[in-house]
Amino acid sequence: MLPKNMGNMLKQAQKMQQQMTKIQEELGEKEVAAQAGGGMVEAVVNGKGEMLRLKLEPEVVDPEDVEMLTDLVVAAVNEAQRRAQEMMQEEMGKLTGGMNIPGLFG
Repeated sequence: MLPKNMGNMLKQAQKMQQQMTKIQEELGEKEVAAQAGGGMVEAVVNGKGEMLRLKLEPEVVDPEDVEMLTDLVVAAVNEAQRRAQEMMQEEMGKLTGGMNIPGLFG
């Protein structure tokens, strides 16, 4: 038989796991956008950091300067993913009371 405190700890851990699953599902539905090149390139990712859309303004597509376009795309995607990571940490921080639990996220 488990001590009373151990039973409560297991219930709390189970509840926390359920809340984490719910937060992860909600994050998958949220979107974060970031722009580069003065808004010429926009990347949209979900709260899990998965890219959903990439928008390019026609004037940024220059066959003579593919390298610049590539740099702008990378910058926009990286910034959107960084913002998604921050959003995930903020949401998970609400669950953990701000404690940084190694391996829990990120």
